[in-house]
Amino acid sequence: MSDFICEIMRTRIWCNPTPMRDYFTSQLSQALNGLSDRAKEAKEFLVQLRTMVQQIQENSVEFEACLVAQCDALIDALNRRKAQLLARVNKEHEHKLKVVRDQISHCTVKLRQTTGLMEYCLEVIKENDPSGFLQISDALIRRVHLTEDQWGKGTLTPRMTTDFDLSLDNSPLLQSIHQLDFVQVKASSPVPATPILQLEECCTHNNSATLSWKQPPLSTVAADGYILELDDGSGGQFREVYVGKETMCTVDGLHFNSTYNARVKAFNKTGVSPYSKTLVLQTSEVAWFAFDPGSAHSDIIFSNDNLTVTCSSYDDRVVLGKTGFSKGVHYWELTIDRYDNHPDPAFGVARIDVMKDMMLGKDDKAWAMYVDNNRSWFMHNNSHTNRTEGGITKGATIGVLLDLNRKTLTFFVNNEQQGPIAFENVEGLFFPAVSLNRNVQVTLHTGLPVPDFYSSRASIA
Repeated sequence: MSDFICEIMRTRIWCNPTPMRDYFTSQLSQALNGLSDRAKEAKEFLVQLRTMVQQIQENSVEFEACLVAQCDALIDALNRRKAQLLARVNKEHEHKLKVVRDQISHCTVKLRQTTGLMEYCLEVIKENDPSGFLQISDALIRRVHLTEDQWGKGTLTPRMTTDFDLSLDNSPLLQSIHQLDFVQVKASSPVPATPILQLEECCTHNNSATLSWKQPPLSTVAADGYILELDDGSGGQFREVYVGKETMCTVDGLHFNSTYNARVKAFNKTGVSPYSKTLVLQTSEVAWFAFDPGSAHSDIIFSNDNLTVTCSSYDDRVVLGKTGFSKGVHYWELTIDRYDNHPDPAFGVARIDVMKDMMLGKDDKAWAMYVDNNRSWFMHNNSHTNRTEGGITKGATIGVLLDLNRKTLTFFVNNEQQGPIAFENVEGLFFPAVSLNRNVQVTLHTGLPVPDFYSSRASIA
C-alpha cells in the first residue's frame, strides 16, 4: 500500500514541479544574500587594508623622521658636552701654564736677589778693611742663611705637574648607547601623585637651603624619583637643582639676603606629576663664615675654630674665607691680635685660584689694601695706588665692605674709611682674603650688619 502512495506522489511532482522549484529558489536566494553580504564585507576589508598600507608608509616616514631627530638631538648634546669638556681641558692647560710661568717669574726674581747677595758678599770678602768687615759680617751671615732658608720649603719643587689629571669615563655612555633600543608601548599607567613639601623640615642656613618632601599618605603609585627646582632668587625662571630618588636635598651657594621659590615634582616611567605648592625661602641677611683651611697655604696656622690665623713663615701667605659672594652688600672685620716688627699685612677679596705664596694683590686674582704702622696702599695685579696716611697697631680693627650692588670695595681702619673707594667695577665671585707673615695674628668677625653711615649714604646715592 505504501509503495503505491509513493508512486502516486512521484507522479504528481513530475507532472507539476513548480512548487518545489519555488521552494529551492527561495533557499538559494537566501544563501546568495548571505554570500553577498560577505563579499561586501570583503570589499570593505580590502579597502581598509589598502588604507593601512598607505598609513604604514606615512607612519614609517614620520617615525623615521622622529628617530633621526632624536638621534640628532643626542649627537648635538654629545657635541655640546664635547665642547664643554674641551673648554675644561683648555682651562686646565691655561692654569698649568700660568702656575708654571708664575713660578718661573717668582724663582727668577729670587735667583736674581740671591745672585746679587752673593756678588755683594764676594766684594765684601775682597775688601781689605777688617774693621768694616767685622761690622757687617754678622748681618751678612744672617741674611745669607735667611736667603738659603727661603730656597727651602719646596721652592725648588714644581708647583704643577705636566700631566693632565683628567680621565674621561665614557663607558657608561657607551653602554647606554649599546642599550639604546625601542620599547613596546604598553597601556599607560598613572603618573605619581604630587609630592608634599614638609614645611617643618625645610629651612635655610647662611646661604644654603634644605628642603624635604614626601609622597601623599594614600598614594598608590610609586615614584622613580623627584625633580627639585629653585628660581634665581630674584623672581626669575626656575631651574633644576636636584634630580634623584632622595626626598631631602641641601642647596649651597645661594645669594645672601635673597628670597627663593622652591617646588618639587615626582616622576616615573609614565611621566611626571604636577608641581607641589611653591615654598618661599629667605636666605640669611648677613654672612657667618670662618677661614678655610682647605684652600689656605700650608704655612697658615689656624685656631679659635678657624676664626684666628697667623703664619709660620717670614714670607707673606694667603688665606681665604670659606664663603664666596657674588651679589649683595657684605661687611666683615678683622682685629689685629699681634703686630711685631712693623710688617704690612694685606686685607681684601680674591678669586678662589689666587696665588697663596705672595702678598695679597700681587697677582690679578686679588683686590687688597696692605697697611703698616704708618700708612696704607691699595693693590691689584701688583699695581700700588692711593697711598693713605694712618696705619695699624696691635688691637686695631680693619673693616672690609664689598658692595656688589654698586660693584665697589671699600676699606676701614678703626671704623674710619681708609682713603677713597678702593676699587670699582668689581664683578664675579669673591672670597674674603688676608695675607700675613709670622709677625701678625688676626681674628675674623662676621655676621656684621653694614655700617649705618654707609647704608644711609648708599640710600641717598
